[in-house]
Amino acid sequence: MNKTKVTKARQARRHARIRSQISGTAERPRLSVYKSNAGVYAQVIDDEKGVTICATDTRKSKASSPLDRAREAGTTIAKLADEKKIKEVVFDRGGYEYKGKIQAIAEAARAGGLKF
Repeated sequence: MNKTKVTKARQARRHARIRSQISGTAERPRLSVYKSNAGVYAQVIDDEKGVTICATDTRKSKASSPLDRAREAGTTIAKLADEKKIKEVVFDRGGYEYKGKIQAIAEAARAGGLKF
């Protein structure tokens, strides 16, 4: 197996382990983060209803660095959640390590008013 397949398989196992313990409710939805080559995506999900409450991504951002785009996405998702009267969420890092863009989104969302 090549390195990319091994990395993706490990990430999928970590994500499955995380999702077995974390679930979003109406009172405290799940803030899910996904990374791709095109950008970073964040969405707030109510798992009981199976509904995405709000979502954002970094693809249309004009910030100069990838970390700045991730911070902008974190601020945006916090603002969108606040408009929907959501103050607390559970953070789902998607099996990714808590560093870099994932950490930038989380810290910006916390700074924007979300509690997790």
